[in-house]
Amino acid sequence: MDTEHTRTDRLGLLLEQFDKAREMAQVRLTGLGDEEYLWEPAPDCWSLRRRSEAVTPRAFGPGEWVLDLGAPDIPASEYAEVARQAADGMTVDKIADDWSVTVERVEQVLAHTGEPEPDTTPITTIAWRLGHLHFQFAGAWEWTFGERRHDPKQMVDFSPSTALTLDRFWPVIDRWRAAVATVTDDELDTIGFSQYPYGSDPDDPYIAVVAGANLEFIHHMAEIALLRDLWRARS
Repeated sequence: MDTEHTRTDRLGLLLEQFDKAREMAQVRLTGLGDEEYLWEPAPDCWSLRRRSEAVTPRAFGPGEWVLDLGAPDIPASEYAEVARQAADGMTVDKIADDWSVTVERVEQVLAHTGEPEPDTTPITTIAWRLGHLHFQFAGAWEWTFGERRHDPKQMVDFSPSTALTLDRFWPVIDRWRAAVATVTDDELDTIGFSQYPYGSDPDDPYIAVVAGANLEFIHHMAEIALLRDLWRARS
């Protein structure tokens, strides 16, 4: 490892983490074909589908192909995040608005004790995971460095073609990364520097938003890598 040129400032560490994750992800996506891209490894998966064939109530996208999305809820894996939001001073009404759920659902989560229930969120395909990252990073750029007016869920024309998807995907990722690299220390500490409308970005310092974007990219790419392993090993 070249320690002489390793950045140790806050933003530098996050950028280097992202760059390494991006490099590994691009290698792991090499050779991805259309059949594997849309492969559903279990029943009732969320995926990319023609609008007329969507199986979920909030499937979205501007064109013929849309990403599945179910009814709003707070998954068990996010109970701790809801508790953190409440501890940080967010009102129950604001938390409910943040998660697009009822106040009663938030109160139920905050009142929960013991281990969370098993997470019942459906398995998602490689196509879904790539589409999810695509619209999030497109929206993250738009609502931080762009015009802050386009709905992220309508910004990406999803495609069943792996080659076309990746040709569109990497420039969006790299545009976001290049813009983040220009952010100053003061902007990193600015609450609401990002106004991305889905999530807590407007209430967070931008350094936390960047860290969260890294986490989102890393964990979804790790899931994609595992799905590729399962595809290769299927009987």
